[in-house]
Amino acid sequence: MKSRKAELLVGVFVLLAIAAGLMLALKVANQTMSGKGETYVLKAKFDNIGGLKVRSAVKVGGVTVGRVDSITLSSNDFTPIVSMSIAKKYDKFPETSSVSILTSGLLGEQYIGLQPGFSMDGIKDLADGDFVEDTKSALVLEDLIGQFLFSKK
Repeated sequence: MKSRKAELLVGVFVLLAIAAGLMLALKVANQTMSGKGETYVLKAKFDNIGGLKVRSAVKVGGVTVGRVDSITLSSNDFTPIVSMSIAKKYDKFPETSSVSILTSGLLGEQYIGLQPGFSMDGIKDLADGDFVEDTKSALVLEDLIGQFLFSKK
């Protein structure tokens, strides 16, 4: 009888540990977007997206303002098109804004950095479905190492 009770307690403890581990993993992965309100879509065309993935963060100055919705290839020139969902409360980015694919840390996760452009009379704000024209592709570490190794003669 005692061994059965001990086995049951161990089983409950293991289930609680697994549930706590899952909750911690989701919290660390930051799977939720801050502000569960409405969003609008911005698109950008890159030459190389590196290791960017769907659900990667879109940040402005370190603050997450959105997520990557989808990554597709253009049917015309076969370049990657990234579609980003931006929180509606951040809808005042000028059309002179730029996006870059950045890496957190040396070998960390890639995300999109949105740099607000300058705002003047005659420059309108980016709207739902607009393309961000000024883009900077990902730096691929292997390419940089190759350039360094083969540039020394």
